[in-house]
Amino acid sequence: MPIFVKIPQRVNHQENKNEMSNIKNVFFLLLLCLTFNYCNNNNSNGKKEVAVDATIDTVQKSPATIMATNIDMLKNIIVYDVFSPPVASRIYAYASLAQYEAIRFNDTSFISFTAKLNGFAAIPQPIAGTTYNYTVSAVKAFATMAENVIFNKDSLRFYTDNTLNTLSLVTSKEVFNRSIQLGDSIGKIIWKRASKDFYKETRGMTKYNVERIEEKWQPTPPDYMDAVEPWWNKIKPLALDSCNQCAPAAPYSYSDKKESPFFKEALSVFKTANSLSDSLKSIATFWDDNPFVMNHSGHAAYATKKMTPGGHWMAIAAKACRNTRANEVKTAQTFALTSVALLDGFISCWDEKYRSQTVRPITVINKYLNPTWQPFLQTPPFPEYPSGHSVISASAAVVLTHLFGSQFNFKDSSELEYQGVVRSFPNFYAAADEAGISRFYGGIHFMNAIHKGSAQGKEVGRVVLQKLDLRE
Repeated sequence: MPIFVKIPQRVNHQENKNEMSNIKNVFFLLLLCLTFNYCNNNNSNGKKEVAVDATIDTVQKSPATIMATNIDMLKNIIVYDVFSPPVASRIYAYASLAQYEAIRFNDTSFISFTAKLNGFAAIPQPIAGTTYNYTVSAVKAFATMAENVIFNKDSLRFYTDNTLNTLSLVTSKEVFNRSIQLGDSIGKIIWKRASKDFYKETRGMTKYNVERIEEKWQPTPPDYMDAVEPWWNKIKPLALDSCNQCAPAAPYSYSDKKESPFFKEALSVFKTANSLSDSLKSIATFWDDNPFVMNHSGHAAYATKKMTPGGHWMAIAAKACRNTRANEVKTAQTFALTSVALLDGFISCWDEKYRSQTVRPITVINKYLNPTWQPFLQTPPFPEYPSGHSVISASAAVVLTHLFGSQFNFKDSSELEYQGVVRSFPNFYAAADEAGISRFYGGIHFMNAIHKGSAQGKEVGRVVLQKLDLRE
């Protein structure tokens, strides 16, 4: 999705009304098509059904599809609004929790997550002996929460209004209104916590001061962009007790001596990046998930927008739910648990990044090995250690393995719309390992950051499961 700009600066978030009016129609048609197809093949119990009326059958038989489409709609908005990976993880987490806390009333065996996570008020309860449509409540809770954390509110409103209008066709007015009220109150409870997680305060903090010394991180070419989210460790975690609870060991000390561990790491990146096979390039590209890559051609520059690393794992979570024909509560639970692991993973990772301030491979290689060398992937604008992909992929893999098992094999088609590529994995950990090593192939991370990042992410995932009293 190329966006042409004159100079490489932050995207203007003023909505393009004409473009978005077209996208709105596509989103709603996509909802109906997906749910109609789902109804024709299976319901939440895996039994085959034949849809008599596409609209009515959709709202009666496939609430799980609606839960998944809510998150897919959010992913598209995040891509359009160009949120950074840490910020995107926050959006996914709160919106997914709102959706889950409403739909879980369909199955009382599912526990409240917010009752065990940090800082949430009690979730409003349904009135005993009273009928609700909890799919309506979940859509409303999701919309109430999500609207507070995105820019493109028009598309969200169009999508959720149409979804709710469709659901109202098979719900009595009294039940519908009662369900809307419950969902709205749940969404507001989640937003109350989100509004106090210190995100707003970090928007007004001073610009990150880059120390102009050799051993500390420096902005990198081609655009030498400012550091992304330098104060993210101040965001209140959902499950972790503190941002540094799962801190990794310190990185290798900076050194220009060829026999030092640090310089050997740089040399390894240099040699590998200079001899990449097509298969390794494919792996690097598949997992890049850079939401805003600046491309240069002469005096022109254009940005390519894609989903974030967290969005990639939310898509994998959706795939797991579809493959197992998970019902609506299990589907919403999967998104909520995955997104909590992602947000706390980013908080933990970013805490170490700006503490260690490790330089990127390109900085070392340009200074000591080749002044014109460029990595295969564009280096993102924040310190190197640890690897963010490694941390959040491992944390997501831990919770997804808990939900679907260690032998869950799948085809990852989340990059199909961006690259036309599908990759297969025997389990979630294999996918997480490949996501981590892809950063080494891309020339933007040292191996130590990948290994230590993976260990850190697994620890974050374990803490999330322990916080929620779930067994690994």
